[in-house]
Amino acid sequence: MLGFTNRITTLLKQKVNTLLDRYEDPKEALDYSYQKQIETINNLRRSIAEVVTAKKRLEMQKTKLSENIRTLEEESRRTIDQNREDLAKLALERKNANTLQLQDLDKQITDMQVQQKRLEDTERRLSAKVEEFRSKKEVIKAQYTAAEAQVQIKENLTGITEEMADVGVAMNTAEDKTEQMKAKAQALDEMIDSGVLTDYTTNKDDIEGELEKITVKSSVDEELTNLKAERHKNQEEKTQTQEQQEEPKEAEETEVKDKQEQQEEKEVQIPT
Repeated sequence: MLGFTNRITTLLKQKVNTLLDRYEDPKEALDYSYQKQIETINNLRRSIAEVVTAKKRLEMQKTKLSENIRTLEEESRRTIDQNREDLAKLALERKNANTLQLQDLDKQITDMQVQQKRLEDTERRLSAKVEEFRSKKEVIKAQYTAAEAQVQIKENLTGITEEMADVGVAMNTAEDKTEQMKAKAQALDEMIDSGVLTDYTTNKDDIEGELEKITVKSSVDEELTNLKAERHKNQEEKTQTQEQQEEPKEAEETEVKDKQEQQEEKEVQIPT
C-alpha cells in the first residue's frame, strides 16, 4: 500500500507540474517576482521610517531630561543659598537620576542610529538590485515575446499547430473530393458521347435532334443571306450618294473652264 500511495503521489505531482508548465507564463512570473521585490522594499522603507520615528522620540526625551537636569542644578544652587540643604540634596538626587536616564537614552539613540544606517544601506543595495532586475526583466520579456511570435509563425507555416493541422486536413479532403467529382463528370461525358448513357435532360430522340439541327442550319443560312443583301443595298446607296455629290462639282468646273476660254478669246481680238 505504501508503494502504491507513493506512485499515486508521484503521478499526481507529475500531472500537476505538466499542467502548471503548460499554463505558466514566464512574463507573468517575472512581473510577479518584481512586484514582490517592490513590496519588500516598501516594507523595508516603512521599517526605516519607524526606526527614525522612535529615534526622534528618544531625542525629544533626551532634550527634556537635559532641561530638567539644568533646572535641578539651578534649584540646588538656589536652595543652598537659602540654607535649605535638604532641598538641595533632593534636587541633586533627582538630577543624578535624570542623568542616568539621559545616559541610557544616549545608548538607545546610538543603537537606533546604527540600526537606521544598517537598514538604509540594505535598502540602497536592495533598490539597486531590484532596478537591475527590472531592466533584465523587460529584456527577457521582450526576448520571450519575440521567440514566442517566431515559434507561432513557424508552426503556422509548417502546420504543426492543431488549428493549422485541421485546416490542412480539410483542404486535402476538399481537393480529393474535387478531383473525384471532376473525374466522375468526365467519365459521364464520355459515356454519353459513346451512347452508353442517354442525356434525359434534353427530352429528345435522335430524329428530333436531326430535325433541330436542320432547322437551325436553315435559319442561319437565311440570316446570312439577308445580311449579304443588306450590305449590297447599303453599298449601292452609298455609290449613288457619291455620284450625286460629284455632278454639281463637275458642272462648276466646266463653267469655270468656259469662262476662261471666252476671256482668252477676247484678249486675242483686241487690236494691238
